[in-house]
Amino acid sequence: MTDNLESKKSKSSKSIVRSGLLLTLMTFASRIMGLIREMTKASFLGTGLYADSFTVAFMIPNLFRRLFAENAISAAFIPTFKDYLSKGDSLENKKSTQEFLISTFTLVSFLTTCVVILGIIITPFLMPIFCDMPAKNAADYAARLEYYLLESKETTILTRIMFPYLFLISVAAFFQGILNSCNVFAPSGFTPVMFNGIVILATYILAPHTSNPARAMSIGVILGGSVQAVFQWPFVRKTGWKVGFTSLSKTFKNPGTRKVISLIAPTIIGIAAYQLNDTVSTSMAKHVGVGIASSLSYSLRLQELILGIFAVSIGTVILPDLSVFANKKDWTQFNSMLLQAIKIMTLISIPITAYSLITGRELISLLYKNKLFDDDSVNLTLGVFRFHIAGLLFIALNRIIAPAFYAQKKPKLPTIAGIINFGSNILLVFALSKPMGGRGIALALSLASLFNTISLFAFMKKMEAIEVGHLVFGTMIYAIKMCIFSVIAAIPTFFAHKALVSTFAENGRLIAFGAPIVISAIIFASVGVLELIITKDEIVRVILKKVKK
Repeated sequence: MTDNLESKKSKSSKSIVRSGLLLTLMTFASRIMGLIREMTKASFLGTGLYADSFTVAFMIPNLFRRLFAENAISAAFIPTFKDYLSKGDSLENKKSTQEFLISTFTLVSFLTTCVVILGIIITPFLMPIFCDMPAKNAADYAARLEYYLLESKETTILTRIMFPYLFLISVAAFFQGILNSCNVFAPSGFTPVMFNGIVILATYILAPHTSNPARAMSIGVILGGSVQAVFQWPFVRKTGWKVGFTSLSKTFKNPGTRKVISLIAPTIIGIAAYQLNDTVSTSMAKHVGVGIASSLSYSLRLQELILGIFAVSIGTVILPDLSVFANKKDWTQFNSMLLQAIKIMTLISIPITAYSLITGRELISLLYKNKLFDDDSVNLTLGVFRFHIAGLLFIALNRIIAPAFYAQKKPKLPTIAGIINFGSNILLVFALSKPMGGRGIALALSLASLFNTISLFAFMKKMEAIEVGHLVFGTMIYAIKMCIFSVIAAIPTFFAHKALVSTFAENGRLIAFGAPIVISAIIFASVGVLELIITKDEIVRVILKKVKK
């Protein structure tokens, strides 16, 4: 009997590992497809009026999606649904669970529908926030007024087209919550890949038949959101649970749904603070100049790809261990694992930052340069990217440190850190956007991420049995070591890259930009790996052990 139980646990553990690895691969595929989507946007829209209008229009429903759909599902719905599932398979519990699902689905559908309708109505009144009004004493007042009216009109149209995406993605997120709670990960992991693919296809197919390519891309967003929801529905039915509607009175009286509402309220503050950074940055970018908002979008997408390549994998493999050690109150292992995770992020992010600063122009040109994305667009995005990539280490560390608080069930502290991040970003954006333009907005985000990291380290004093001094000292020493190693590796790479760019300049885009990037990466990585081998770096041994495991 005991052997049989252990066998089941082993099979379950292997299944979860397989699911986790599959989800990691799909997340990576989604990032790649997201980058291709941005490449399509760069090709069709460049960094002009339509690119800025699409960036703002897509950001507004996306903000609500991140605030309500994703946050509600991860922080409130899944824990509550799992509580129901843990109570067993009795007929009474199945009935109450089914009532909970229907009530919550009704709530999600009702609230998002209301927000969509309200959003479509008030969209024109939001435009002065995001579109630059011409100064009354400007010499070119008439031309600027005409530009503003066109920009405002187009942004309004695009926003109204895409606002229903909030409803579609909320339904998709609800389906994902059911599937993930039942340990079914593949369908919801694949839907973002489908979404990006549909947006890309719609842009190419519909662009010749719409007033401008931005509208074709917006229609693609709606089609992609619809597929995200519909694709998961058959898999939800296979779990045995049904979705439907009930009356609003029953919805708000359901104890499970009321618990979901109570759970989402505290966490939404921290999420809002973080997500509003994008909104404020985009708003200021629109007032700084043409193309700034879209160049920020292109730069962030490239940064997210670089971050997603390793952050998702490392988080999947290492971070779940923190919860295990916290539950066992094995604080020695908890501290050791947290420091290892921080060092791994440092080992990867600092060298990648150095390499990206050397090859940034070629990376942007290879990915985006095409049709409307000309040399001016490359220069605009490059200036922003250099300041974005400077904050890569801090963004990566925040994604490692914050879950350590959740592992000890202290979510309020990272929420406060998020508010500090938001406040500092707002102040810095206002201070730096005028003198530095888009580069100042990017620098503000990087500095705010640094302040967030410092806040999280400071708040660790309130956590149980955390050796804060040892953690901070170990992080700083290792970061300095990686900075020195990166500078040493960067010197030969810089001169080699300069020669490579000249050598391949006369070739086509793929060779002209791709060859210097690849060869420079090989040179940089070779020197870096040699440094780690010579110094017998302990984190490399940890990584190899984790990869084998």
